[in-house]
Amino acid sequence: MKYVLVTGGVVSGLGKGVTASSIGVLLKACGLRVTSIKIDPYLNTDAGTMSPFEHGEVFVLDDGGEVDLDLGNYERFLDVKLTRDNNITTGKIYQSVLEKERRGDYLGNTVQVVPHITDAIQEWIERVAMIPVDGKEGPADVCVIELGGTIGDIESMPFIEALGQFSYHVGPGNFCLIHVSLVPVLNVVGEQKTKPTQHSVRGLRGLGLTPNILACRSTKALNENVKAKLSQFCHVPAENVVTLYDVPNIWYIPLLLRDQKAHEAILKALKLLGVAREPDLQDWITRTRVYDVLLEPVKIAMVGKYTGLSDSYLSVLKALLHASVACRRKLVVEWVAAGDLEDVTAKEAPDVYKNAWNLLKGSDGVVVPGGFGDRGVQGKIIAAKYARENKVPFLGICLGMQIAVIEFAQSVLGLDDANSTEFDPQTSHPCVIFMPEGSKTHMGGTMRLGSRRTYFKVPNCKSAKLYGNASFVDERHRHRYEVNPDMVPQFENAGLSFVGRDETGQRMEVIELPSHPYFVGAQFHPEFKSRPGKPSALFLGLIAAASGQLDAVLQNYGHASKLLPNGMSNGKPTVKPYQNGNAIKSSNGSLNGVYSNGNGVHY
Repeated sequence: MKYVLVTGGVVSGLGKGVTASSIGVLLKACGLRVTSIKIDPYLNTDAGTMSPFEHGEVFVLDDGGEVDLDLGNYERFLDVKLTRDNNITTGKIYQSVLEKERRGDYLGNTVQVVPHITDAIQEWIERVAMIPVDGKEGPADVCVIELGGTIGDIESMPFIEALGQFSYHVGPGNFCLIHVSLVPVLNVVGEQKTKPTQHSVRGLRGLGLTPNILACRSTKALNENVKAKLSQFCHVPAENVVTLYDVPNIWYIPLLLRDQKAHEAILKALKLLGVAREPDLQDWITRTRVYDVLLEPVKIAMVGKYTGLSDSYLSVLKALLHASVACRRKLVVEWVAAGDLEDVTAKEAPDVYKNAWNLLKGSDGVVVPGGFGDRGVQGKIIAAKYARENKVPFLGICLGMQIAVIEFAQSVLGLDDANSTEFDPQTSHPCVIFMPEGSKTHMGGTMRLGSRRTYFKVPNCKSAKLYGNASFVDERHRHRYEVNPDMVPQFENAGLSFVGRDETGQRMEVIELPSHPYFVGAQFHPEFKSRPGKPSALFLGLIAAASGQLDAVLQNYGHASKLLPNGMSNGKPTVKPYQNGNAIKSSNGSLNGVYSNGNGVHY
């Protein structure tokens, strides 16, 4: 097994996750099998109880693991299925060591950070690296490890020590360290400054790790004299100093790495030059070509609670982007804070209220994503009502589906106090209830989590067609509440169809409004399995409906690739190929390929 470690210096948020994912793509394109591990030095056992404002979205895996959003990047880029053990946290390591200590596994020894914690980290990495994640037999060829945080953080010290020992343990030719650092440009002089990276590498070397490759984040490509300076002071060959400059879409990053021959430096360090082939990135090149020619916009209103941080809905954004590219439309996301649609805002901040409604009314489609808590719920109900009554394409995810059910009960069934017991425990019409197997005392890992099977009970429904006329589908879940099965006959008699259910038929999974162009809700999270080349079916349906292409997609059983819309001719983009970064242009307002109204925080 070969290992590639990605660390970060100077500041956090440089894009280590995207860099690690892109390195994986590049190695996979060289014919190697790749797996990934993310190390998060925080004490939480997993990301499940952390606020999206604190750490971005919680990504859910097939096995129910609630993990860091970077694992979502790995899955999307590499098209693999990771496990909960692919996310290592300080909490997991200490928990495993303390469990061994309680069992007496250490035979009365004093349990210490070194060697017991550091040994546990190394054993975990070696064990998880051997788990196949690409659907094939046997272990991968290369494991890409991302160390979260910044070099010098106190909380990451045990991991740094463990990885230093690990590099010695696996030996030369089996370990490659890539250090992602910042080369800022001061506006006053316009000069690229190398000192922060020099200090970061010095700190890294002082902790026992020596970088093989420097991946330098900057606003533009590094000058040759800057590369030479970094090479001299950081003891890294000049050809191993790679620039990761700002691009309009993260799909360009694997191409940037390839153009700078980063794969050759990695393969040389891992002694794989004679084994791997030249990278075949044709799919990525085609994808970036198609993206470059997208002109016709499709506006989607994202009505949520955490709109102040776009990372809170990262997978939803990516799923919308995948579907938009498949439908050959430029995605424009209109961020609408759910609370801004409520009557109380009209009284307290009329301008905010008016702006929110203008964004909603100007959109081609509406998404109400998942969430917890009662803040903004009324605004989400209002958004669902607007979409239903005005025939605007709508997709409700998890809580968003429950919101659609509550709105239908209130507006169509005339049950004014209908609600979820999450928001009103005393409601006389509980159309959404707490699941029997849930826990009300422990929050972490107690929800209905992971991949579950949904059976389509209405074969001719839009959802089943979008999934390729499938009779069932496996999707990932994360919820404590569900639609009250006792009220389902009442809903269906009024026209709301529960087209997807679990194996018992008692748990509602997918809703549709047959009388509406596209009004769909899913209890699961379809965004977690969306891929750049394989968009999520329900998101594809939303974008297709919002851009007037739904009938064509449904006729082709959900395969958008059979369409030949703008910029396409016989399935091939009618644009020039990507070469040496020449196709990359700045795009004001672009959010990794997603255009935004600016209400969210861009990264």
